[in-house]
Amino acid sequence: MTTALITGSTAGIGAAFARRLAAQGHNLVLVARDASRLGEQATELHDRHGIEAEVLVADLSTDEGIAAVEHRLGDRTHPVDLLVNNAGFGNKGRYLEVSMADELTMLKVHVEAVLRLTSAATESMRSRGRGGVVNVASVAAFVPRGTYGASKAWVVQFTQGAARDLSGTGVRLMALCPGFVRTEFHQRAGMGTDNIPNWMWLDADKLVAAALDDLARGKTVSVPDPRYKALMGVVKLTPRGLLGGVSSRTGRKYGPQ
Repeated sequence: MTTALITGSTAGIGAAFARRLAAQGHNLVLVARDASRLGEQATELHDRHGIEAEVLVADLSTDEGIAAVEHRLGDRTHPVDLLVNNAGFGNKGRYLEVSMADELTMLKVHVEAVLRLTSAATESMRSRGRGGVVNVASVAAFVPRGTYGASKAWVVQFTQGAARDLSGTGVRLMALCPGFVRTEFHQRAGMGTDNIPNWMWLDADKLVAAALDDLARGKTVSVPDPRYKALMGVVKLTPRGLLGGVSSRTGRKYGPQ
């Protein structure tokens, strides 16, 4: 049986990855900040699917939390075969409306943690000649939209570059770029969602199923829904200056309320 480590496992896309992978028979290492929720999740997945579910309480906005997960990923006696870097959050407000402390925390979680955990995982995977990493980004990576979009753009570029450098080693890397997903994400950030059209919402479980299929096919970037694939096609053809204006207006319409 293989083992998958998932950060931000107790809610949203991370929880959907945990459900899907457990149902497929993978043992899990569940990483999040809330020990109580982690314990409940581990018990449920073990009882339902008969897999081993290890709990690791870690806050990836701290050096100590990142180091704890790095240490687990480097354990050669209990290797991790799939890493899902899912932990992340949004800040309510436009540039200069968000405190510098919150902006730097976002970069810690979205950029530094992803870099360090991907490096810890792939070093071990490369020595074994197999493994995979899914770095959860966003379609926001493809439009000029503040620190969140910029951090997710970094995730996409980093993942593509690392995948190229590790080509032929047996290690696969993929950036997952969803659109709006029905999770706790917006609620935690204090963002209103009532004015987001129903057609823009994605189901987390279907999203994860499509993402894992894309990883198996060797894709390095996954936009796992025809609606958002079409939108990203339009984005590629739109001049950057015009795109910035559209992105700003869309952010005010569909973003924080």
